Amino acid sequence: MKIDIPNVGSYSIENIVFDFNGTLAKDGKVPPRVYRQILGLAQDFNVFIITADTFGTVEEIFNGTDVKIEIVSKDNGTLDKKHLIESLDSEETIALGNGSNDVLMLKESAISIAVLGQEGLSIEALKNSDLIIKNINDFFEMMKEPKKLVATLRK
Repeated sequence: MKIDIPNVGSYSIENIVFDFNGTLAKDGKVPPRVYRQILGLAQDFNVFIITADTFGTVEEIFNGTDVKIEIVSKDNGTLDKKHLIESLDSEETIALGNGSNDVLMLKESAISIAVLGQEGLSIEALKNSDLIIKNINDFFEMMKEPKKLVATLRK
């Protein structure tokens, strides 16, 4: 997907990286609508879910799909997330998260989106994102109509 944001830059987005708990899932469970939307994105993008998998559910949920799962260290997850973005080519990556352990990942990606979901949003994640959305479903709507994303981020 090509996204041209006036006075910001042009991006050719190939990758979407989601934090899991708090961003996509609550208590390790993904709502059915969110699950369907993620699988839809995986048809057009490289979709990654990166998590320490606190509840031990992510691999079972996405088993047999095109979604790539990256399990990070509970102790070094912040750096692990940053390293994944670097390995993917950060200029081709949108990252979404809500926690302090997502900050480096958000800073490294071309477009970073903080998700204010039911589990809240850390101030550090907020300060290091290009955009804040009230829930993950807002992102799926933006991906259907990228002009919404452009309208918010242009300078």
